[in-house]
Amino acid sequence: MFAKGDNISVLDDAINGVVLKVNGKIITIETEDGFELDYNEKELILIESSSDLMNNISKTNFSTVAKEKEIPKPRSFVKEKKSKKEEFVLEIDLHIEKLVPNKRGMSNYDILNIQTETVKRQMDFALRNRIPKVVFIHGVGEGVLKSELDFLLGRYENITFQDANYQKYGVGATEVYFIQKKGSL
Repeated sequence: MFAKGDNISVLDDAINGVVLKVNGKIITIETEDGFELDYNEKELILIESSSDLMNNISKTNFSTVAKEKEIPKPRSFVKEKKSKKEEFVLEIDLHIEKLVPNKRGMSNYDILNIQTETVKRQMDFALRNRIPKVVFIHGVGEGVLKSELDFLLGRYENITFQDANYQKYGVGATEVYFIQKKGSL
C-alpha cells in the first residue's frame, strides 16, 4: 500500500513525513523535522503517492523551468548625453515671502535691499562652487526687481544673462550663465 517517497500523515498525531522504507506492515518515515519514526501501516494515511509526484513532474512544462533557471541577460542602458545647459541649475526664488519669515512693517526699499543682497550672495556662492547656471525667479510685478537685477548682473564679468525658459518659468525669471575659462580652477 505504501511505497518509498510517499507523502504521509499520522492519523492520531500532527505529524507529516515521507516514507523511507517499508518492512512488511512497519513503515519508517522521516518527519518534516528530520526524525525517523516507525509506524504500523494502519496508523498512517497517504497524502500523495510517489508515483503521483513523478506524474506531476512529467506533466510540468520543462521549458518554463529551464527559463526560470536561465541567467538573465544584462540589460543595456544607453546613457543620454546631457548638454552643459542641462547640468545642475541653482534656482533662487526672490519673492520676499521666500526670503524672510515675516515681511510685516518692511518698506519697499527694505524688501528690494534684501532681494539684491540675496542675489549678490547667491552669485558669489555660484562662482565659488563653479555652478554653471543660476536662475533667479523674480516674478512679473512692476519690473522694479527685474531692472535692479539687470543692473546688478551687468556689473559682473564672465557671465551672460537672459530671460529664463518661458515654458518652465514664465516671464518672471532670469537665467545667468557663468563663462568658465578652460584650464582655470
